[in-house]
Amino acid sequence: MTDMLSRNKNLKPVKKSMEDHAEDALYREISEEVQAQKTYDFVKKNLRLLIAGAILIVIATVCVQLVRYHRHMARDAQARAFESALTLADSGQYDAADEAFAKAAAKFSSGMGDLAMWESAMMDLRAGRPEPGIAKLEKIAADGASRDFQHLALIRLAVMRGDGMTGAEFEKFLSPVLTARSPFYYTGMLLVAQKYIASGEQDTANKWLDKVISDKDAPASISGMAESLR
Repeated sequence: MTDMLSRNKNLKPVKKSMEDHAEDALYREISEEVQAQKTYDFVKKNLRLLIAGAILIVIATVCVQLVRYHRHMARDAQARAFESALTLADSGQYDAADEAFAKAAAKFSSGMGDLAMWESAMMDLRAGRPEPGIAKLEKIAADGASRDFQHLALIRLAVMRGDGMTGAEFEKFLSPVLTARSPFYYTGMLLVAQKYIASGEQDTANKWLDKVISDKDAPASISGMAESLR
């Protein structure tokens, strides 16, 4: 084996003649012409499909850009409408601000619309107009685009109406909030426990308080309040 390797190392590479180089060049030229002809034949055969595909790609790209543009414009319009309402509120024009918030809420169906409706409801309540304020909170709770605002509206309504409910009615009213998926889960449980305490049902209240206290994910402030009520 060693002798074979030694002999191979000593072999000199075969030099190609001019004829060999010319032949290689001819083969390459023929191969390139064959590939070019195949490409031409393919394009000629599928020209309509290729044109249609290119047009579809252009149309799809334009549509995507238009959708993005309109979304961007819609977000800008929402921000401007909300900023305008805030400016009116900051300047003390509360009735005009309330109207601006209500118009923004009616116009936009996103979380920004929920926020505008919430602000309008709060302004009604602060101005001593409970009926329109409550109606707006009910609309958010029922039809809000954001689950967070839906549950926030439920909590506010529960606090406002709690005196007229039994403990069981209060718990049922807040049932959408009393799930771990709700951002107000622990607040809801604490409110239910407080309602049962106010109704004289301490044992039922303690079950809810224990649930809060035993939950390691409960915020410290909520756990502390639950401990104090136990």
